[in-house]
Order: sequence, then C-alpha cells, then structure tokens
Amino acid sequence: MSYLFTSESVSEGHPDKVADQISDALIDHFMAFDPQSKVACETLVTTGLVTLAGEVKSNAYLDVQQIARDTIAKIGYTKSEYQFDAKSCAVISAIHEQSDDINRGVDREDPMQQGAGDQGMMFGYATKETANFMPLALDLSHKILQVLAELRRENDSITYLRPDAKAQVTIEYSDDNVPQRIDSIVVSTQHDDFDSNDEVMLKKIKEDIVSILIPRVKEQLAPNLQALFTEDITYHINPTGKFVIGGPHGDAGLTGRKIIVDTYGGKGAHGGGAFSGKDPSKVDRSGAYATRHIAKNLVAAGVADEILVQVSYAIGVVEPTGIFVDTYGTAKVDKTDGEIAKIVREIFDMRPYAIETRLKLRNPIYSDTAAYGHMGRTSEKKQVTFSNAGRQETVEVETFTWEKLDYVDKVKAAFNI
Repeated sequence: MSYLFTSESVSEGHPDKVADQISDALIDHFMAFDPQSKVACETLVTTGLVTLAGEVKSNAYLDVQQIARDTIAKIGYTKSEYQFDAKSCAVISAIHEQSDDINRGVDREDPMQQGAGDQGMMFGYATKETANFMPLALDLSHKILQVLAELRRENDSITYLRPDAKAQVTIEYSDDNVPQRIDSIVVSTQHDDFDSNDEVMLKKIKEDIVSILIPRVKEQLAPNLQALFTEDITYHINPTGKFVIGGPHGDAGLTGRKIIVDTYGGKGAHGGGAFSGKDPSKVDRSGAYATRHIAKNLVAAGVADEILVQVSYAIGVVEPTGIFVDTYGTAKVDKTDGEIAKIVREIFDMRPYAIETRLKLRNPIYSDTAAYGHMGRTSEKKQVTFSNAGRQETVEVETFTWEKLDYVDKVKAAFNI
C-alpha cells in the first residue's frame, strides 16, 4: 500500500534561521581573521533585540554588533514596521573566553591527535531519490522558499512579501519507495497588510503562490519530478489567515532549533547536535558533514540506493568510538552492513583534524549553510571579503565540500564495483 511522507523548510527570515545566520556570520569572521579560532556562539532574537552568548578562543577581535546588523540587513529586516530591523535593534553580547577544561581536550602538539570537541553521535544520509542525493520532500520545500526569497527581492511580480516564511511538502510513495505524486503543499508567508479586506488579500496571495511561485519551482526540476505536480495537489496557503506580524517580532528565535530542516527533513536520523555557531572542532558539525560526505559517495558509487552512516565520539578522544552503516536492505554489493562499515573506516579517516583537513573546514564557509539546508547544496570556489574594525580580509574558499563526489573512485575500488 502507498504511503505519505512529509518534510518542511523555513526561510532565511524565520526567527530561528535569523539566529543561525548571525551565529554563522560570527564563525566566518573569526575564521577569516584567525582560522584557528575555537568558537561556540548562540544567538537569541526577539522584538527589537539580539542577544549573543557563547565561548571563544581566538586572536581576532570582532565588532559583533556590526556583524549582527549586517546579517539582519542582508536577510531583509530593514523596515521599522517589522519591529525588528537592522539599524534600530539592540545587540547585547555576553561572549566570553572558552573554558580551559574544554580546550585541553581538543588541542594537541600534533594536530592529527586533536581530540573531539564533544561526545555524541552524528548521522549522514543519502538517497538516489534526487540528483543531489537528498530526500525529495525536503529538497522541494527548500526550493519553494528559495524561489519565494528570489521573488521577494525582485519585488516585481509579487510586491508584498516579507522575510518570514515556511513551506511543507507531502509526497505519496509506492510500496517500493518510489515517489508517485505530490499530495499537498503548504506555504505560509509573511506579507504586507496590502488590502483592508482579508479575504481578498488571502485570495491574491494564494493565486500568486500557485500561479507564479510553483511554476518557477517546476522549471528548476527534471522532467520526472515535474510530472509529480498534478492537478490533484492540495494547497494550503497561509492556512491560519493573515500573516503580517512575523519574524523575531512574531516569535523569538534561537540558534540550533531547526536541525531537521538543516539535515534530511526527518529521513535517516539525527544525533541531536546543532551546527550553526560552532567551529569545526565541534564534531556535532564536522562529524555530520563527514558522514554526509561518506553516505553520498557510497550511494553515488553504487554501494546502495539509500544509506545512513553514524559516527560517534568521546570528548578529547582522537578516534571515533564507532561507525555504523544502514543500507535499508538496498545494498548492491555482496556484503553485510557491518562489513560495509568496516571498509568505510578504512577509506575515510574520521579523526577530527583529518575531517577538518579533508573537507577544508577551517575556512569562512558557514554563512551559506545557515539557511535552506546544510546538505544537498552545490560546492563552489569563490572569493569572499570580510570587514571588521577597519580591517579587510579576502579569502578564497570552497563551499559545501562535503557534497563533492571526490571519493567515488576510491569507494568503487574498495568494493570492487
């Protein structure tokens, strides 16, 4: 019997994502001016207020207030009527020095002996369901909101959009786990109060989402995925009604509250640790990126159609405490999941410093990850300039390195594919 599966995404203007983007903007500036910085930074946003807290060990001094304001302005909170805007909001910093008790477990004279920055388990997942090896419902939810943000910035065909938004997609699957059709799409978008008649206003918003946004999303998809958009889709557009009050004024936001949006939309598994605001010595972040890299390369190499990879660490200990693989019965090689995990450990060095080096994680690459997912994105090389307290630093970086299929040949050789 067929079944339904749902994933959601939230926009860059969602209060939790505002917090994530501020935290990761701070990480990027620390990385740009001192790549060896150790940072764990949390952000709270609410009406007219940003609060920064956390621990830092760095040779760089940052104007954290200006970085927060620049990030808020880039997102689009630039009007006083939002009751949260870049120029007028208060920014309070309670960032302090990192604990020596934590640092002594991480730093080593030999960098390759660097211990994990915390205990815990991290998961990576990949599936052949989409070209970027991501679950389809989440991938579509991200795309809907990315296009919505494009339309907001164009301010042409749709002129009333505000930054806060959420999307949700429900897919019908066959018994053999193949997407059959899109069952429903939910879009809730913040908007100007552009008509005194709420019914007229909501009708206009729904018409624009269905007739302008959805076709633009479809244009970005392969023909087999376009075919899933049938006339039978149920659309829920701003289903609670008017959505004028939103963003941090409508709901407080915190770093790390959208970890399922950040990863696989409920597919696979999650170890519970957030990413944003953490430098790569924190294995919550680097371990999750490394396991995604493994899972994606294994699926791309033909080891299985769907793979979950878990790694676990003890704080201050160099080698992982365990590596686990689940192929969900889709393995294409004559090996058990345990045997696959053993080979994975031989191919991929999962010591924390080895991960940092392999994936080039001590670079200012994190702001791009803080909205629309850390996984399933496109790796690119680019130059980025950072300004701080009258000083500028231009850095050449490679983003989303964990999405590269650079280990496919090694995997094929190891598995005789």
